Amino acid sequence: CSRYIVNPEDVKDVLQESFMKIFSSIDTFEYRGEGSLKGWLTKIVINETLRFIRRNSRFDFQEITEAEASIPYEDPRLDDMDAEVIYRLIRELPDGYRTIFNLFVIEGKSHKEISEMLNIKVNTSASQLFRAKAMLAMKIKQYQK
Repeated sequence: CSRYIVNPEDVKDVLQESFMKIFSSIDTFEYRGEGSLKGWLTKIVINETLRFIRRNSRFDFQEITEAEASIPYEDPRLDDMDAEVIYRLIRELPDGYRTIFNLFVIEGKSHKEISEMLNIKVNTSASQLFRAKAMLAMKIKQYQK
């Protein structure tokens, strides 16, 4: 939840809503082997988080320009970076970038799935991921200097 929402009070509210949903629907959970409970819990928390974001955030999505598309992307070096620093830098991304970055990179969702979850075009998801990665790479390089 805190990967997507920055304000600590909002995180607490969403977690409370998530736990209420979990407890009220625990009878619908079906054990399907190791990890199934964690997956079920994660899905509920992510869905509640995205519901909150859709209600309260203004995504300023922009299509990628041809000039931006032609810029070669370089992965930053992360060898000696602490995971907490990377986490903090991701949280500094604008709401839309951060949401799509987390859904694609961390949750492993496809652009099609993201577009359905956020009610956006597939190309919008892809372009926002490109911009998020570029902005994150810039933040990482600045941090390393």
